[in-house]
Amino acid sequence: MKAGIFSKEYPPEIYGGAGVHVAELTRFMRELIDVDVHCMGGPRDEAGVYVHGVDPELAQANPALQTLSTGLRMANAAGGIDVAHSHTWYSGLGGHLAARLYGIPHVVTAHSLEPHRPWKREQLGGGYEISSWSEKNAMEYADAVIAVSSGMKDAILDAYPRIAPEKVHVVLNGIDTQQWQPRDEGLLEELGVDRNRPIAAFVGRITRQKGVPHLLKAAAKFDPSIQLILCAGAPDTPEIAQQTQELVAALRAERDGIFWVEEMLPREKVQEVYTAADVFVCPSIYEPLGIVNLEAMACETAVVASDVGGIPEVVQDGVTGTLVHYDEADEATFEADIATAVNALALNPEKSKSYGLAGRARAVESFSWASIAAQTVDIYRSLI
Repeated sequence: MKAGIFSKEYPPEIYGGAGVHVAELTRFMRELIDVDVHCMGGPRDEAGVYVHGVDPELAQANPALQTLSTGLRMANAAGGIDVAHSHTWYSGLGGHLAARLYGIPHVVTAHSLEPHRPWKREQLGGGYEISSWSEKNAMEYADAVIAVSSGMKDAILDAYPRIAPEKVHVVLNGIDTQQWQPRDEGLLEELGVDRNRPIAAFVGRITRQKGVPHLLKAAAKFDPSIQLILCAGAPDTPEIAQQTQELVAALRAERDGIFWVEEMLPREKVQEVYTAADVFVCPSIYEPLGIVNLEAMACETAVVASDVGGIPEVVQDGVTGTLVHYDEADEATFEADIATAVNALALNPEKSKSYGLAGRARAVESFSWASIAAQTVDIYRSLI
């Protein structure tokens, strides 16, 4: 069997959780079956990886139209595969057309859903209507849909009621705990972080769904001894970039120990951030699963996270971390509760250490990529 993976992201160009998922899934599936990858971006020299660019005639077009043109090129190049497997709306059209063109099944993995991210209209304008159509088309006509959590399956059936529930399979995201584990080198000294004071940390993009403004407002209520390492970049819009800058400036005016890293750090440096932190904070208002929580847990770090989406399937409240309820109608309480939870863990080294050890054990036992790859290949086989 040969699978064709269709994805915007693939190493070395990875920007978020979907890209991490595709990279790890492909690596482990190649131990079971043949896999071609059709992706976007710069040239790759890896065997079986094919890169597709935008139609030159659309160089000045809306980015959503540009993306659809790469889908046409993907489908045209994807002969010789037994199953098409697309990830996110960016490659959904490519997978859909390849399936129709070559008479093969199409599997879609849903990492997020456009109907549940209306703030993307700020970023894409009319392109949001196009991305929404592309996702809807791929999802509703797919032979199987993979949800990265049970919460995500519920969200899929809510957003797309035409999809038969039996077509949606839950296959959790995973973590390679050989790659992700505690690491302590020299990053803290480079940043000027005081190792003798408690540390809270965040890692993620500056986008509405990641809840960075809520974290920064909550941080104003952290105990004065707690430092914050904010690894946050790649803002979706100029407006959210400016908002983040203003909130960081206001926070720094009130307290010390605020360290903002705006560039994308390599994995080893991110591991250092997780390892150094007494508490990793995930204030997302939308999160199908949240690989960052798994990464932090694999680095033996306690987690404070919102209770949205698939996060409760990863973070065990009172065991590996603390879940904080998010209510869109009462964001002030959400922010206050984040601060309370962070203070309770960061100021209690014994509890945060216990949660961190339990988190790594859970990551090792329950989120193996080898198992996820095997489950995915089983879905392929059921369709052929």
